[in-house]
Amino acid sequence: MTARTFLSPAKVNLFLYVIGKRPDGFHEIRTLMQPLSLCDEIAVTVERDGRAVSLVCEGRYRAPTGPENLAWRAAELFMDHTGRERSVRIAIKKRIPVGAGLGGGSSNAATVLKALNFLSGAPLGRKELRRLGARLGSDVPFFVGDSPALATGRGEILEPCRLPGYAYLLINPGFHVSTAHIYGRCAAGRSGRGPDRDAVSALVDAPHGIASMLHNDLEEATMAEHPELARYKTLLSEHGARWGTLMSGSGPTVFGIFQDRESRDAAALALRGELGDHGRVIAAEGLGGPF
Repeated sequence: MTARTFLSPAKVNLFLYVIGKRPDGFHEIRTLMQPLSLCDEIAVTVERDGRAVSLVCEGRYRAPTGPENLAWRAAELFMDHTGRERSVRIAIKKRIPVGAGLGGGSSNAATVLKALNFLSGAPLGRKELRRLGARLGSDVPFFVGDSPALATGRGEILEPCRLPGYAYLLINPGFHVSTAHIYGRCAAGRSGRGPDRDAVSALVDAPHGIASMLHNDLEEATMAEHPELARYKTLLSEHGARWGTLMSGSGPTVFGIFQDRESRDAAALALRGELGDHGRVIAAEGLGGPF
């Protein structure tokens, strides 16, 4: 028996442009994503006595514990692909809100792929793991890596990059949003393709430049159905998110970017008192940056 615990990070989209709908039914996008210090914990145990997958979830948020969970399907896919029959037990401690635009399910799937690869002696390289991940979901390949990235295609074509370790404050309203539904309501192709690679690279030396880049083509569709999200963005701005506010992914989580952790932490304290049970306030740092 082999066992180990792995961290499974959330992400935010710093810009997300929906370019158009593809013949395969997916949307062509261009997005900049950064992983966060907000992480689920996943304990993976592997035994050699036959083939089976079991999954349990604990923590603040609940997720499916059967084949509808991407982490379960990742374990099955890894065994199918490698031919390594195992008994796999997965225990997820959920800290990332579910259905929140933060990529928690995709991250869990990628973490299970990486975990099983590690516990099996690393038979697959990162490129192969990303190809497998793309069969599970558009965001899964991003989480196979550990750095910020520009993503194109349906999200599976990645250019890793460096970003500052931004101080984020997230507000999650506590309800779920269907990604497919929001994409279906989005008017694609109206906003261009967004900043180029050179502009993104310049953020390392001029982190405040992110304020002019924040953009999400999905925000209008989600906020049309949930106008209260605009209030959360206003609150973040009023409490010092001077480098901008945005909705992540298809929502409903919104975030603000602060100049430093001290001002972010002060805002977190104030907003937790102000919102009470009407929104979860989460402080997090951006990962994969130079500081």
